[in-house]
Amino acid sequence: MEKLRPEAARGEKVRIVIVDDHPVFRLGLRELIQQEKDLEVCGEAEDAATAWNGIQRLKPDMAIVDLSLKGGDGINLIKEIARHYSDLPVLVVSMHDENRFAERSLLAGAKGYLMKQETLTSVVKAIRCILSGKIYLSEKLKDSVLIQFASGSRKAEKTLVDTLSDRELEVFRMIGFGFGTNEIAQQLNLSVKTIGSYRERIKEKLQLNSGNELVRNAIHWVENQKLA
Repeated sequence: MEKLRPEAARGEKVRIVIVDDHPVFRLGLRELIQQEKDLEVCGEAEDAATAWNGIQRLKPDMAIVDLSLKGGDGINLIKEIARHYSDLPVLVVSMHDENRFAERSLLAGAKGYLMKQETLTSVVKAIRCILSGKIYLSEKLKDSVLIQFASGSRKAEKTLVDTLSDRELEVFRMIGFGFGTNEIAQQLNLSVKTIGSYRERIKEKLQLNSGNELVRNAIHWVENQKLA
């Protein structure tokens, strides 16, 4: 079982931080959690930097993190949490397709993945599952993973996008949302030259011949993620 603060272990409320860039979703999630007698929301953030500062200051028992955050993504935040607070369990609640992002999230250090399309009540179920020391995945994803492993088709079903590193995927996603190279560099606190290098590597991995092709593919991919 994951370690909790001594106070939580003695029966006090489990303190949770919510990291999501949508205020309305944070509000709904907070109200849902606050209805549970043994759970409470101790902090909120809309970007990774604020979340990281809050986690250091508040020392929560658990974090709920979205993958799409202002000025960056949740994967890097999850990695930082896993690196510095290995006993702090993270539940990812995101709009992104679990078939593509659940594995990346778990490899980064998350203990569970839940899509926003699921009912909010599923969040409480996922929270309790993770706090009991287990990994939480939807029944659909569990079945999919088992079928893939049983048939030996897991590697064959990977797409070219799946070959991108976490940072490359982050840049690819931001391109799909319409951000230019300068904007991406500013938001990720990287140089324009570095973002240019990422763009070239993405084009190579996705077998694209031009910047226009990259933009079209990125936009198409983002739209498909919204529909998934």
